[in-house]
Amino acid sequence: MSEDLKIVRGSKEEQYRSLLPQISALLEGEHDQIANMANMCAALKEQFNFFWVGFYMVKGDELVLGPFQGPVACTRIKKGKGVCGSSWAKKQTLIVPDVEEFPGHIACSAASRSEIVIPIVRNERVIGVLDVDSAELDSFDETDASYLTQIIGLIEFNS
Repeated sequence: MSEDLKIVRGSKEEQYRSLLPQISALLEGEHDQIANMANMCAALKEQFNFFWVGFYMVKGDELVLGPFQGPVACTRIKKGKGVCGSSWAKKQTLIVPDVEEFPGHIACSAASRSEIVIPIVRNERVIGVLDVDSAELDSFDETDASYLTQIIGLIEFNS
């Protein structure tokens, strides 16, 4: 297992390409889902200096806060509410260039300006979401969506 992260500067794609095998090595041999989510959040935050990165997991009719890096966060989110709950309900990745323009946005922090949420789908159902926030407007695009989806695929989730 690797516990050192080599931070690479360059284009967003170069950073993700460098980070993907490092996260894979970090998770190799570890089967605990919580530990792997925690290390994944730390690696993403360290590489990209995101404002907030974390997981919400489906428990009953809510998303419940899981491992994250960043300021304190909302603990529970209803299905269909905010960006995370909407991603869950729609079973699709949502890229929000300006959170203030997203109807029903849940402001856990006023410092968050843009957001991407990727649903974690196993056996045709959403079991959680990866939520990444930036303090800058329009921080996320299809490059983030593609690589974050690949990174999520590295974790063996108990579905």
